[in-house]
Amino acid sequence: MAVERFPVEAGQILQFARALGDANPIYSDEAYARGTELGGIVAPPTFSQASQHFDPEFPLRPRPGRPWFGSAAEDKGPGAAPGSEGGGIGLYAEHRFVYHRHLRPGDVLHTRQHPGESWEKEGRRGGRLRFQEYVTEFLDAQDSLVLESIVVGVTTEKQVGE
Repeated sequence: MAVERFPVEAGQILQFARALGDANPIYSDEAYARGTELGGIVAPPTFSQASQHFDPEFPLRPRPGRPWFGSAAEDKGPGAAPGSEGGGIGLYAEHRFVYHRHLRPGDVLHTRQHPGESWEKEGRRGGRLRFQEYVTEFLDAQDSLVLESIVVGVTTEKQVGE
């Protein structure tokens, strides 16, 4: 995910928290938030996922007039998850966030990506499992690291039914 400009806005934070069902006033009530040790409104921990709406090439983003991965217009097959090339089945294994500071209304972030660690292990049903980390760094206008989003994908060696 490459995002050139991800503005963090109070309304987005409120909507995101409501979508999660999280009524914590730290996400919506400025007067309350000012009285906390955080000193103001902050975004929920997984809020950076909303940046996908600012990535024009995000594979799960619908595009008018074009089929997309989530449309179910055609069978994509069991190994058709975005980022799974060839071989077996691509699976989403883990997602973690490393915060260097809280996201706040008024932040304008951009991202850079790089591969993280990779490793293999033997699966319980036979066949190798290949793990790969995908790291997205969120930086502020001064290019200071705000948070890291680390997704771990796993690809099986075997096709379904083998």
